Amino acid sequence: MKILLIEDEKELADPISTFLKQEGYICEIAFDFNAAQEKIDLYKYDCVLVDINLPGGNGLEIVKSLKKNKDQTGIIIISARNSVDDKIEGLDLGADDYLSKPFNLSELNSRIKSILRRRKFEGNNDIVFNEISIKTEESNAYVSNSPVTLTKKEYDLLLFFISNKNRVLTKESIAEHLWGDNMDMADSYDFIYTHIKNLRKKLVEKGCKDYMKTVYGMGYKFTDQ
Repeated sequence: MKILLIEDEKELADPISTFLKQEGYICEIAFDFNAAQEKIDLYKYDCVLVDINLPGGNGLEIVKSLKKNKDQTGIIIISARNSVDDKIEGLDLGADDYLSKPFNLSELNSRIKSILRRRKFEGNNDIVFNEISIKTEESNAYVSNSPVTLTKKEYDLLLFFISNKNRVLTKESIAEHLWGDNMDMADSYDFIYTHIKNLRKKLVEKGCKDYMKTVYGMGYKFTDQ
C-alpha cells in the first residue's frame, strides 16, 4: 500500500516514514504545500496523511483537491491544532479521520488499516476472490486454504490486483504502486513481468486458476470474466 505523508517538520516526518516502511507500506514525503500538490496531481495513493499548517499553503486545500477530483484516496489529517472547528472542517471536506499531535504510531497504523479496509474491502480483514483468500492482518495469502509463500512484492502485487479486479492496470501504475518514488530505478519494466510471472506460477502450482490476463499494448487485468 502506498502512503503520502505531508509534514513540514522533518524531525517528525522521518520517524513516521521509517515506522510505516517497517510496517510494509511504501511511504513518500512532501515537506511543503507545493510539493504535496504536485505529488497528488501526478500520482495515486492509498492514503494521504496531511498536516494543516504547511509552508506555502493550508493542508485543508490538499483535502479539497483530492475530493474535487473524486479521488478514492483515504485521508487522515495530522495536526497540532486540536480545536473542534478544525476537526469539523476537515471531516466536512471529506477527510476520513483526524489525529492530534503527538500521537502513538501504532494508533496511526491502526487508523490507516481501518481506512484501507473500508475503502477497498468493505471493512473486511480477510479478502476473498474465488479460491484465493488473503488475511491482511497477517499479510498471508492462501489458495483453497493452502498457504502460498510470497515475497513482499508478490504479496503487494496480488493485493493490488484483487483490489482493482476487472480493471486494466498499466505497467506504469504497477511500478508506481510497488516502488513509489523509486520507480525509475530500472531502465525498463521487465522487473514487473518477472514479479507477475513468479506470482502467477506460485498461485497456479497451488491449484489456482490463472486470473492474470495480459491486455496487449496496455497492461494487465485480474479477472475471472
